Amino acid sequence: MDPAALNSWRFWSGLIVLAFLVVGLVVRSKRPWIPVWCIMAFSSFMTVSFGLVSFDEVDKVVNMDVILFLIGMFSLVGLADSSGLLKLVSMRFVSLFKSKFALIYASSFLFGLLSAFAVNDTVALVGPLIAYTISKVARVEAKFMFLLLAFSLTIGSVMTPIGNPQNILIAVESGMSAPFISFVAKLAIPTFINLAITPYILIKIFRVKNETLNASSNPKEALNNGRDSILAALGILMTILALLINDLLQLSEGPHITYRGVIPFVIAAGIFMMTSNPRKVLANVDWGTIVFFITMFITMEGIWRSEVLQPILSHIIPSKSDGMIGILKITIASLLFSQLLSNVPFVKLFINYMQNIGYSANDVDAWLCLAMASTIAGNLTLLGAASNIIVLETLESRMKTTITFVEFMKYGIVVTFFNCIVYLAFFMI
Repeated sequence: MDPAALNSWRFWSGLIVLAFLVVGLVVRSKRPWIPVWCIMAFSSFMTVSFGLVSFDEVDKVVNMDVILFLIGMFSLVGLADSSGLLKLVSMRFVSLFKSKFALIYASSFLFGLLSAFAVNDTVALVGPLIAYTISKVARVEAKFMFLLLAFSLTIGSVMTPIGNPQNILIAVESGMSAPFISFVAKLAIPTFINLAITPYILIKIFRVKNETLNASSNPKEALNNGRDSILAALGILMTILALLINDLLQLSEGPHITYRGVIPFVIAAGIFMMTSNPRKVLANVDWGTIVFFITMFITMEGIWRSEVLQPILSHIIPSKSDGMIGILKITIASLLFSQLLSNVPFVKLFINYMQNIGYSANDVDAWLCLAMASTIAGNLTLLGAASNIIVLETLESRMKTTITFVEFMKYGIVVTFFNCIVYLAFFMI
């Protein structure tokens, strides 16, 4: 096949894969019994079948650093959930507050901080139970708490490189130095501000009135296995500490681990044997999300090679721009394309594009802006983030309720607008 025909074949093949992915995600919002990973898996099948990625290249395009990171974190957080540690934390948390507003505001910070250090997708799996418990204690509409959960875990996950999958991708593939410290130093303060603003916005929209609370419960009843809960807490704390120390060593040009994803994986590997039921711990890993990521790497590499998106991206960001102009362009592109592809696949593609137009590991603000905007895009619509879909699946499968696409967007537009204003103000500073 001559080069022109080959390029044409790649372009149209990439367009077909992209169209299937977008349509599949839209249809999936109305047919929640179709798993997101299933759609991405079939997209990867099409990618390999069309020759955009060959069979022999599959192992090379999958980033095992990210996959190992997710398996490790899912194992540790899953152990925290099955042992009752997460429920214990939530019950103790609820018992601390005597007024409805205090509990609502504190809940925003609870969801946000949990997602910052335990990956937002895992918090999305266990969060609905916590949100439902809080809604009963606070006597507020369940939909209010579910929206607060979705918005808060998205916001909270912005401020660390382990908060969500797209941040993990950026931290690993951008090559930036000391990502843990860089993320927290730049994004922690505006994240805390947004975690305070968001419940205020929802309180006003839902017209919630403040009341005195009288919550009585025995938090110790939540704990299923004391040993496993201790192991989970130690594992999570060791992971955070190891990542932080590794960043400090890198900044001081000392010996450090380049592939950070192995840190939580190795820590989890050391804990499995000491748990009461190792098979159950491994079974609790969200393997659907792991499959999603493996197949996402394959699909996005194929779409990138087809060059179907480059013309659109070149109109928004034709070349590297420094300062606030570049920050604004990255923000706009992230907000728009994350609704089309969901934020994780978009980030995987956009990292390649930014590197091709000249962004390097030294452009820390640009990478942090990509992390911020692609994550906050999840607050705009249900399709903007995988964590939204996970929350929605839990609501529909376990709690027999739902939040429609239009409902979510009606509140999400307002929340996302103010979130972006706060973050962009700090980038200007």
